[in-house]
Amino acid sequence: MTPDEPGRLPPHLDPRRAPAPREPRQRTGGRVRPAVAARAVAAVLSGLLLLGSGWGWHLVRVAEASVQRTDAIPSSGNEDASGTGEALNLLLVGMDVRTGLTPEQKAEFSTGDADGVLNTDSMMLVHVPADGSAASFVSLPRDTYVDIPGFGEGRLNSAYARGFADAEGSDAEKRAAGAQRLVQTVSGFTGLEIDHFAEVDLLGFINLSTIVGGVEVNLCQATSDPLSGADFPAGVQTISGADALKFVRQRHELPRGDLDRVVRQQVYIAGMLRNMLSSDLLLDLGKQREIVEQVGSSVTLDRGLDVFDLAAQLQGVQPGDITFQTIPGLTQARIDGADVLEPPAADEVRSFFAGLAAEPADEPAAPATEESSVDPGSVTVQVFNGSGVSGAASDTAAALTDAGFGAGAEGNAEATATTTVSHRSGDEAAAALVAAQVPGAAVTVDDELPEGTVALVIGADFTGIGQAVSAPAAGGDEAPPARTADDASCIN
Repeated sequence: MTPDEPGRLPPHLDPRRAPAPREPRQRTGGRVRPAVAARAVAAVLSGLLLLGSGWGWHLVRVAEASVQRTDAIPSSGNEDASGTGEALNLLLVGMDVRTGLTPEQKAEFSTGDADGVLNTDSMMLVHVPADGSAASFVSLPRDTYVDIPGFGEGRLNSAYARGFADAEGSDAEKRAAGAQRLVQTVSGFTGLEIDHFAEVDLLGFINLSTIVGGVEVNLCQATSDPLSGADFPAGVQTISGADALKFVRQRHELPRGDLDRVVRQQVYIAGMLRNMLSSDLLLDLGKQREIVEQVGSSVTLDRGLDVFDLAAQLQGVQPGDITFQTIPGLTQARIDGADVLEPPAADEVRSFFAGLAAEPADEPAAPATEESSVDPGSVTVQVFNGSGVSGAASDTAAALTDAGFGAGAEGNAEATATTTVSHRSGDEAAAALVAAQVPGAAVTVDDELPEGTVALVIGADFTGIGQAVSAPAAGGDEAPPARTADDASCIN
């Protein structure tokens, strides 16, 4: 049978064909066709589980044909300023739209009657490294006080609505304008280029949570909130449908308010991912199709996100490779009569997001092997102290010297919460060796550094060579540590 004969997949879609060598992604005009893709849209994953079978590819086609599309990626105001290179960034948005809900459903789900609202109350940036080996979900709380291009400062969840209201044209064109304004806002705040956009509406989330059989969560203590309708006992429990919506919407009566709410959103998405990768769902072809059909009516993707490319990339990532965290250093404040979360300094925010490229590790990486093209002895490390701890630079330089590097203490730097490894373009391998000694440190590009020299700026999160950074930023509400998708520990 030739490739043109009916019933045979094209070679690049045949799951039996060995994967081609990875090619670097080509960026043109700010738009990216993915060679890697995030596990961001949990709903889409169900159609990608059986990639080695004709049924799996059929589900991918169903998803591709039915999913809604929008022009969400702007041609300007969306640049990579943090040096994450070929990594992929997807903005995942939960849209609080009540269209399609009956009066009975509004009462059951405690959503209220605001039919005209366009609230992006759940936002996460999903970062996937260039090799596609993991995914980092970072919650962007709705009340984060940021600069909204063209409108000045305001809460992050107002960016979409402002872009929508400011645009002319059809409803679809106004929605695209809202998405683009949100993408520009997030890009400017994080310093990352947003490659793709995915939006899930309220009713779709409710239906999807029911289809997957609910999600097991673990509450440290009982909680009740009449505003969201949440009323849950302490301990392990499985929730779905209306209860799932109440669970992820509650922020009143929680110790840290909106910051605890975003942790709930993270935990619920993690649980949905676990369910979708479970053997029960893998063996239930009918349920897989039911999920994919639900996706078509409730998920909107940007026009450049190729579901086939997404499917090919997601075969190896497991729940333990997926981490969830929240921007550290957010501080509760009241500005112009509104309760907001004020972020730390812009450079600290950007260093945090640039650091996503250095995937955290539980143990320090092993020293360079014979296969490495860079030896620690050929790397000069300049150590600066921004931690406020006397003698930290000297002690760290000594520890790096013992590890085989040419290290020296260079004195104090401006106080910072975040430990950062900086390197010249082309010295990525040298920087990786240093970053392996400080798992979780931010990694940035500084072309003013001499060739072969890496700068290590010690921040307040630094705990020592060979230890992962602890991450909370000074002066703000302490963010919980990153957790993986298979973490079953209790939450508020």
